[in-house]
Amino acid sequence: MLEVRNLTKKYKSTTEELVVLDNISFKIENGEVVSIIGPSGSGKTTLLGLCAGLDRATSGSVLLNDNDLGKMNEDQLAKLRSEQVGFIFQNFQLIPTLTAIENVLVPLELKGKSKSRQLAMELLDKVGLAERYDHYPSQLSGGEQQRVAMARAFSNNPKILFADEPTGNLDRETGAMVQKMLFDLNSEHHTTLVIVTHDNELAEKANHIVRLSGGKMMSN
Repeated sequence: MLEVRNLTKKYKSTTEELVVLDNISFKIENGEVVSIIGPSGSGKTTLLGLCAGLDRATSGSVLLNDNDLGKMNEDQLAKLRSEQVGFIFQNFQLIPTLTAIENVLVPLELKGKSKSRQLAMELLDKVGLAERYDHYPSQLSGGEQQRVAMARAFSNNPKILFADEPTGNLDRETGAMVQKMLFDLNSEHHTTLVIVTHDNELAEKANHIVRLSGGKMMSN
């Protein structure tokens, strides 16, 4: 599903060159759960962005479902993401002017799916928010907002889902509930799941762990 080969990302300033990722390689099979861990500044979020085609590598390659992201233009990448990729972010990234169900509907309507509203309600029901479908993000708690974000992420039935610190802004009890829902939905949809996290307990639930330190990949 995802193969990273000798991936390097550098940023140049007027005085120096910063190596954020240095020769990273790993492979993720279809349906696996993989966590990416490491201290702040180790390159975790940069790696996630490269794997999802949100950024370009300096060298090396990323193959996502046999698509070489480095050889695709921006329109092709956007199409690939809309059809095959889901995202969950630490800060939820819901659209504040849309209700819960409208946020979940966005990817479905972009794809022109039939019975979109029914599918959106079913997903909200699975995350325990069917009765709050007409609430705006400002009317929801952090945990509820993240559950809406999860429902939205799974709405286009992605082949792979990238979660960047999905419980990072939640208290321990709420985070545990969100974790369980994430893994339950992932299992039901047979999605490949890649999680960036500081939470070792969450990381240990994955099939494999990618450990980063100073932009380099550490052996387990």
